[in-house]
Amino acid sequence: MRDRYDGQAGRDIFAKVEGFKITEQARAAQLYPFFQALDRNDGPEAEIYGRRVVMLGSNNYLGLTRHPRVIQAAHDALSDHGTSLTGSRLLNGTTHLHERLENKIAEFLGTEAALVFTTGYQTNLGVISSLVNRRSVAVVDKADHASIYDACQLAEGGMLRFRHNDARHLDRILSRIGEDKSCLVVVDGVFSMGGDIVDLPGIVDVCKRRQARLLVDDAHAIGVIGSGGRGTASHFGIDGAVDLTVGTFSKSFASVGGFVAGDRNVLEWIKHFARSMIFSASLPPASAAAALAALEVLMDEPELTDDVQRKGETLRNGLRDMGFDTGESQTPIIPVNIGDEVATVTFWRDLLERGVYTNPVIFPAVAMGKAILRTSCMATHTDEQIEFVLDQFQALGRKHGLLP
Repeated sequence: MRDRYDGQAGRDIFAKVEGFKITEQARAAQLYPFFQALDRNDGPEAEIYGRRVVMLGSNNYLGLTRHPRVIQAAHDALSDHGTSLTGSRLLNGTTHLHERLENKIAEFLGTEAALVFTTGYQTNLGVISSLVNRRSVAVVDKADHASIYDACQLAEGGMLRFRHNDARHLDRILSRIGEDKSCLVVVDGVFSMGGDIVDLPGIVDVCKRRQARLLVDDAHAIGVIGSGGRGTASHFGIDGAVDLTVGTFSKSFASVGGFVAGDRNVLEWIKHFARSMIFSASLPPASAAAALAALEVLMDEPELTDDVQRKGETLRNGLRDMGFDTGESQTPIIPVNIGDEVATVTFWRDLLERGVYTNPVIFPAVAMGKAILRTSCMATHTDEQIEFVLDQFQALGRKHGLLP
């Protein structure tokens, strides 16, 4: 989308800004859906424009942002360490809290070690760019998260893409890469827009046969699938088959930050060559403490994963039974495929007015004409809230001509 504004001649780099009027036009039509300021966030519900709404637009999958243990842990860390360490992990930005969090992640996932970054985005940026050099190739799923693509742009090596969730196509691509090139295959465990799960057994088999290393971004899988929320490899019963697992604290772990888990020697390399770690301030102690407490809650209450799966299944089946297209979703991430951008944003606006907060996803985040409403459930949603949401979707689906 940005490229269409790059045609202005001259030396002023701001010239293209003058032609960028689409957001102004959308606001005038009351169809601008982004950067909506919440008055209050209470997990499964929120307040916006003075109105209480059921929150289906959050990645707070386990509903732990309001858990007393998580809040208390953040308070205690603030008292002990202040608001920030104002330095990178390499220098003065590491505390015993960071190390305890890393050890607990490694214990949870059954890996030798884990390494904490300031954000999930920076994790992919640092891990991939530190490993993929001029003698390497990153091979990525077409539906992978934007941070993976940006990491490949930053890396010095090449990048190839394979068709979404197609292990056979991956195999063909890897077969054409010369023996002088090392390969890192990168996939999402749960895809953030479609809610579908990667064919990990197929991908693992190809990587083993083609001697490629495998990184799985489990940002939307940790806490959501697998035994006790341990993610994609656990979901398929192939723990240990993945070389590196990347995750985030901004979803199931009710905080902000990211991590990579794997063999200790690989992480030792990453921590000394990942520019996004070395040249960025570290994760604030309160955020680290909140993430650690959330992980401990999950380990103490693994049924939370069952709860969020059940809520997602209820919403997904309800929408499908009405006639909505929810794609290949197998998780509490449930897209409602509408197609037309204006129709999608109009539906979003009307849902919000009726007390349901969803996320419209339009071009260029998805292909033109493939717009969706992205919904996601929390373990803490009540059955009554899910029923209310389904009632609103049905009423508005008929009003907008999306349902018979």
